[in-house]
Amino acid sequence: MADDTGIEALIELMARLPGLGPRSARRAVLVLLKKRGQLMAPLATALAQVALAAKDCHVCGNISTDETCPICANPARATGEICVVEDVADLWAMERGQVFKGRYHVLGGTLSALDAVGPDELGIPRLVTRVAAERITEVILALNATVDGQTTAHYIADALAATDAQITTLAQGVPIGGELDYLDDGTIGAALRARRRL
Repeated sequence: MADDTGIEALIELMARLPGLGPRSARRAVLVLLKKRGQLMAPLATALAQVALAAKDCHVCGNISTDETCPICANPARATGEICVVEDVADLWAMERGQVFKGRYHVLGGTLSALDAVGPDELGIPRLVTRVAAERITEVILALNATVDGQTTAHYIADALAATDAQITTLAQGVPIGGELDYLDDGTIGAALRARRRL
């Protein structure tokens, strides 16, 4: 390709996105260039608008263009349940399932002594205040099954011990359609510990 710093800069920026390497970014830029009117111009406009308007929901930490995200603003979602997730991507994943009908609390990460991330950085005291103020009956800890995720879950459970809220966690184990031969030892162990009567 001839040296064109503008196009190369766009390819380099696209390559920084998750799931896109240099080759995929190059292909994506070519598609955008071929469909400038249908794709590139509307994408540029949408990116500019969201860059200016996007902010964290002041209640839960979700990303929205309003001060309060649509989930927190929806009175039907005030079910007395809060699902605690590590980041917005996890909230979006939970919403894709269309099963949970309550509200969320986005931590923005997990406790990590190495990275100097403590309870205050994650807004855990704000979560404790929310649970009391909103009369929450159940807090679902939907944190990743990593060492930091589980440490954070235990810390939150301890912090909420004095409240009346029931503290639950997502079930862990064999996914639907999963074959035992392809699962790691930790998943099989979690599934065995979480077994239930048929």
